[in-house]
Amino acid sequence: MTQAVATGSGSGHTRQRIISAAIELTARDGWSSVTMGRLAEAVGVSRQTVYNEVGSKSALAEAMVLDELGRFLDAVERAFDEHPGDLMAAIRSAARAVLELAEDNVLLHAIVSATHAAGTDLLPLLTTHAGSLLSTARAVLTERLTRFELPFDEHQRGVVIDVVVRVVLSHVMQPSDTPDRTAQDIAWVAGRVLRAPD
Repeated sequence: MTQAVATGSGSGHTRQRIISAAIELTARDGWSSVTMGRLAEAVGVSRQTVYNEVGSKSALAEAMVLDELGRFLDAVERAFDEHPGDLMAAIRSAARAVLELAEDNVLLHAIVSATHAAGTDLLPLLTTHAGSLLSTARAVLTERLTRFELPFDEHQRGVVIDVVVRVVLSHVMQPSDTPDRTAQDIAWVAGRVLRAPD
């Protein structure tokens, strides 16, 4: 299972509770309303404990994003585990799982919603870490695709993976159809590129 969140200085359980509380506060009241004091009160610990576990507010934002990314990548891993010999089915299942998770993801909704302060306050922090997020997602797919025989060299495989990751992420942020139909379309395009049968 993918581990996207590094363990803090203290209890992993306390750190996770703080991150979860921060996500809930961001979704409800906006990122600008999230303070170490409010998090301490919500979790039932001291402000110093919050600082010890997550560090600065910028580090907290990164931890929140990586925590959510871990859930998405776990879904990708499960999809490939369920279809070990069928690349197109694995891609279709992985894309559908990611898009279904995105539908009910409170942090994503807070980021993209124009009615939340998080839409303006948190988005720049996400953009700052976009490179590491893309790298993490690409690394997971790269590891999985090396198990299949593909008619590409390493560079070409990297290009295909990068395109697939970016297409899926664009639909995560701005859906254009149902998760199932979008996943079907992504798998169809991947199949054409990979020259694999449907």
